[in-house]
Amino acid sequence: MAESNHDGKHSGSTILPRAATGLFAYFLTALLLMHVIRPDYTVIDHMISDYAVGRFGWIMTTAFVALGAGCLTLALGLLRDGPGSWPGRIGAALLIVAFVGLLVTALYPTDLETAPSTRTGDIHAISFLVNIVSILLSTMCLAWSYALDPRWRAHRATALAWAGLLIAAFIAQYLTLHRGAPYGITNRFFVAVLIGWLMLNSRWLQSSVNRRSTSD
Repeated sequence: MAESNHDGKHSGSTILPRAATGLFAYFLTALLLMHVIRPDYTVIDHMISDYAVGRFGWIMTTAFVALGAGCLTLALGLLRDGPGSWPGRIGAALLIVAFVGLLVTALYPTDLETAPSTRTGDIHAISFLVNIVSILLSTMCLAWSYALDPRWRAHRATALAWAGLLIAAFIAQYLTLHRGAPYGITNRFFVAVLIGWLMLNSRWLQSSVNRRSTSD
């Protein structure tokens, strides 16, 4: 009976990182699919949010929901089994903020560059800023927390490298946010780095849970 209870606890702990990985994978798959079925949205001058406007827009909408849900499940997993320091807790909490922001992003589609400005598009733009700020701050807090926790210290160098790469990708995105610049490419680069970072954290979380289960 004791072994059964232990297995149940272990199974419950790994559900969250596994679910997060699956949700991030869905987002990535849906985004890649949109590049195939909407070739009229050129990658140079279209942000990924544009895919939610027009034909098959519901696919991109579900992708944003999946990304938000992935941030939520990863955050809950980190709060349960991640670093217990304040930077780790704050980093996880900021992922929950990103979850809320991404739901708003999904509910309020963007305005295309050639279309007139709308209230819906303005709300989308605000949610974009909330998502960016919360994710960047979360990344820095989590990377810091891994350096403070002996159980996660082995990931310190990799986490810091990914945090630096994500900040560099954000800077590239910011510097190209004007007409005529390849902002679509920098947007996709930022998203690619972000998904890599989130999936890496999900894998680290699952490995940490597995190690703790083995040592118990």
